[in-house]
Amino acid sequence: EAQLVESGGGLVQTGGSLRLSCSASGLTFDQYTIAWFREAPGGEREGVSCIRIRDGTIDYADSVKGRFRISSNSAKNTVHLQMNALKPEDTAVYYCAADYSPFGSSCRSDAMDYWGSGTLVTVSS
Repeated sequence: EAQLVESGGGLVQTGGSLRLSCSASGLTFDQYTIAWFREAPGGEREGVSCIRIRDGTIDYADSVKGRFRISSNSAKNTVHLQMNALKPEDTAVYYCAADYSPFGSSCRSDAMDYWGSGTLVTVSS
């Protein structure tokens, strides 16, 4: 059974950095698109970034472009989200998710096949 486990969340001051990791198991990693979503307190789930593992195609939400960077390590079945210049509005539970996409791909939350349980990122002002 496929499993996604996030790690790396925590408390950081405005302007600081965090690196989130998503470790995948039980799936053929290079046939998936891995995405990061976040959900702020009282807010809706928002797409942050995604990467198509087989060719490295990447997308970012406008709100994080230039500050966040997604990367993958196929040898370790892991996707990282490097978050720099963090702002209080980045405070949220961050989830990674996987979409089985051997041909096309999607970064939409309704396309995801598997989800992690989330990791909390808190940015203090």
